[in-house]
Amino acid sequence: MAGTEDFFEHIEKGYTTKGDYIVMGAAMLNGEAVTDALVKIPLKTLNRHGLIAGATGTGKTKTLQVLAENLSQKGIPVLLMDLKGDLSGLAQPSPGHPKIDERHAKIGIPFKASNFPVEILSLSEQDGVKLRATVSEFGPVLLSRILDLSETQEGIVAVVFKYCDDQKMPLLDLKDFKKVLQYATGAGKAEFTKEYGRISTSSTGAILRKIIELEQQGAELFFGEKSFDVMDLTRVDENGQGYINILRLTDIQDRPKLFSTFMLSLLAEIYSTFPEQGDSDQPELILFIDEAHLIFKEASKALLDQIESIVKLIRSKGIGLYFVTQNPTDVPNEVLAQLGLKVQHALRAFTARDRKAIKMTAENYPESEYYDTKEVLTSLGIGEALISALDEKGRPTPLAATLLRAPMSRMDVLTDKELKSVISSSSLVGKYNEIIDRESAYEILNEKIDEAEKLAEKEKNKPKPRRTSTRRSTRQNPIIKVLTSATFIRGVLGVLKKVMR
Repeated sequence: MAGTEDFFEHIEKGYTTKGDYIVMGAAMLNGEAVTDALVKIPLKTLNRHGLIAGATGTGKTKTLQVLAENLSQKGIPVLLMDLKGDLSGLAQPSPGHPKIDERHAKIGIPFKASNFPVEILSLSEQDGVKLRATVSEFGPVLLSRILDLSETQEGIVAVVFKYCDDQKMPLLDLKDFKKVLQYATGAGKAEFTKEYGRISTSSTGAILRKIIELEQQGAELFFGEKSFDVMDLTRVDENGQGYINILRLTDIQDRPKLFSTFMLSLLAEIYSTFPEQGDSDQPELILFIDEAHLIFKEASKALLDQIESIVKLIRSKGIGLYFVTQNPTDVPNEVLAQLGLKVQHALRAFTARDRKAIKMTAENYPESEYYDTKEVLTSLGIGEALISALDEKGRPTPLAATLLRAPMSRMDVLTDKELKSVISSSSLVGKYNEIIDRESAYEILNEKIDEAEKLAEKEKNKPKPRRTSTRRSTRQNPIIKVLTSATFIRGVLGVLKKVMR
């Protein structure tokens, strides 16, 4: 029993906070929850980013749900990437269950069913508030990195953006960008060469192929107007609860390029829009990226560098990023090193590779006299996880195998009727779902090319005037020819000479 008392004091001391916090559950010793040994995450450190990892079926999604609910209750808005379509239940209260009551009795906190303010967002043709961004908002650097372009091709993209800025041509969607590229090596070749230098057709062709690859994953639905204002992600309802924004991505799981494009543009937009905050009592916004390996899958070195830079810098804006994936090794080490909160569900040791991954994962956690981390990782049950966080001074908290609390909302999807009700009551649907196709580079260049062709045709069909020569005939009058000849002149001069004498 003394061991349990020592453990209780160890956890209580390590997870004591002066400010507000979220309760994740109760710490476990020898596989049993120690009641009231609460594992608390300070709100102040939630912008230090985090990781939720574990094998399929171990409870990662429910952990994500618990965090989102508690953040909302604290007035902190949340953005969830819902790739499996099982998070919409946050809009309805939990029906409850005796096992939930039993779990919470072990933890030492009451269970109260509740629903939360939810906004349904969409990147594709699915119902919901449409998220869009213009090509201009991406800028040449970010667009080049997403397309994985060479240095020469990056230069061409920069020239295209400069030309459109100089000519006051809006770059809104991908057809605008493609049109300018084609114009640069076609009808506008002379204009571009004179002002910006020669542009290679082989380079523009390579860029166009990369854009087509992006379009095939559905990017044409994302690029355009009306652009989504990221400040709309930070709303709270009339009760002071933060909105839980659920981005439905069930139909783009097989399109990692589109997913990573969206995520990188969103993070860049948030970073450039949100004011510098520094250390504050709670974050402005928390983003949960489910199936996070899709962001890093097939990502170029330049793209990974961009993600790493944003992860490092965005914390000062009061933004927390939480990656949800099956194995911590799915996340690059450079990004993993930036994550303050780690919630590790069970891992399975079916193969030699799995055992190696478990060993590597165990090394990411603080050592504990109460746990053999490698052993615990394979013995955790559903709804249990190893937790390591940061205290209010930024120091790692004690490692705690935790019996996690249950979600207060429904652990299932909404029915079609319920989903339509949530979407129809949204104040953002009317703001963003109208498709706008104003005059942009595509229309302006088409008009410019048409005018040039009409002018050329007009010049071609114009009747040619009769040419009148202004040159005098080289043929001389015969009399003049005789009078000006050298022989005649000499004869006249001879006669005059004799007369003078």
